Amino acid sequence: MAQVNSDALVFYGATGDLAFKKIFPALFQMIKRGHLNVPIIGVARGDFNLEKLQGRAKESIQRHANFDDETFEKFLALLAFVGGDYTDPQTFLRVREALGAAKHPTHYLAIPPILFPSIIAQLEQSGCAKGARVIVEKPFGTDYSSALNLNKLLLSKFSESSVYRIDHYLGKRPVNNLVFFRFVNSLLEPVWNKKHIESMQITMAEDFGIQSRGAFYDVTGTIRDVIQNHLFQILCNLTMEPPQTLDSESIRDEKVKVLKSISPLRAQDVVRGQYQGYLQEKAVSKDSKTETFAAMRLHINSPRWDGVPFFIRAGKQLPVTCTEILVRFKHLPSAYSSIASKPNHIRFRISPDVTVAFGMLIMAPEEDMASVLSEVQGNPTPFPKEKDAYERVLTDAMAGDPTHFARQDYVEEAWKLVDDYLHADSPVFDYIPGTWGPEEVNELICPPGGWNNPTLQKK
Repeated sequence: MAQVNSDALVFYGATGDLAFKKIFPALFQMIKRGHLNVPIIGVARGDFNLEKLQGRAKESIQRHANFDDETFEKFLALLAFVGGDYTDPQTFLRVREALGAAKHPTHYLAIPPILFPSIIAQLEQSGCAKGARVIVEKPFGTDYSSALNLNKLLLSKFSESSVYRIDHYLGKRPVNNLVFFRFVNSLLEPVWNKKHIESMQITMAEDFGIQSRGAFYDVTGTIRDVIQNHLFQILCNLTMEPPQTLDSESIRDEKVKVLKSISPLRAQDVVRGQYQGYLQEKAVSKDSKTETFAAMRLHINSPRWDGVPFFIRAGKQLPVTCTEILVRFKHLPSAYSSIASKPNHIRFRISPDVTVAFGMLIMAPEEDMASVLSEVQGNPTPFPKEKDAYERVLTDAMAGDPTHFARQDYVEEAWKLVDDYLHADSPVFDYIPGTWGPEEVNELICPPGGWNNPTLQKK
């Protein structure tokens, strides 16, 4: 199925929140760019019909995309609806009928994983799986064992080349630009190793709480929700070896090698926190020990990175909403070492804006033999009409390009790293909303030179 364009898209969960916020706007933009001109079949349970789905799609696109009547008319011409229970064989016979002459459909499971077994079995029994590929949303399990079972289920009906596991972070241009920036610019590669780099840290901060997602978040937590997937992907982009070729498998091979080189998490390498007031959130257990913040220290046992500590931090109710990377360099021994006040660094900001900054030492004002750190910043200008992450990954999946999707072995290796820790009874420390997590972080998991706390300019 690789590199074969899909001739239909069936997405399950057409009336859900994800469809409203992300999928309808992404499909609309794909049509506007001329990247989608095949039947779109929405499937959902309940009392919906095509007219209601069209109305919901219009509201979604008006709210989350650049709506125009001409493109929406094209969208309506492609849109169909199949209603029914996901356990009812008749539902999938209607899907097969709606597919018509399509021979290579894509089935997008934008639904909770608990429904996967029923749908995957019905796809095969109805003939809908023949020649098809399947897209599944994260989470890919809740631990190593469940990920193994989920992969076993998917691969019992579909080949690995036909399975597309969405991590929308892989569709973000700034995340992929980390790899591009590293390997295209000859400036970095000579110093991108343990000889020159002291440490790296990744921060993903959100200034809001769990909002209305208490039922989901209380059984998930920060490590499962964003670290094990999104931030591990960033770490791999920062530390992978250059692939031999630019095909999808070579790139994904190098990412898996990184994960296999990381030591499993130990209790002393992790600090978990929970913001004060979390226990009062709706649908949260009153004695919950779910973390809303986590910081961890990792080591990559490879010739390039042996001895370099990597620090990852993510949390809710922090001072800002921002994702940022800081790479600190070692001081070079020389006669000037005594006046090198701070180490050089490179700072990558992924969101909300995109920034690349080089921290360099210059002469201090009015002092010939003293230094101060000054940043030289670049702000890459986004291309006009830049693709949203969901638009990018759905476009790739429909075209049969798996580069920006997680492979089976990657998913399993990522879970393997955190599995022992997730099943251990580890403490969770309180922290005040609007701070950078519990005080224990700076005592137990602190990078050399301290954490880089992102700041945003007030508009």
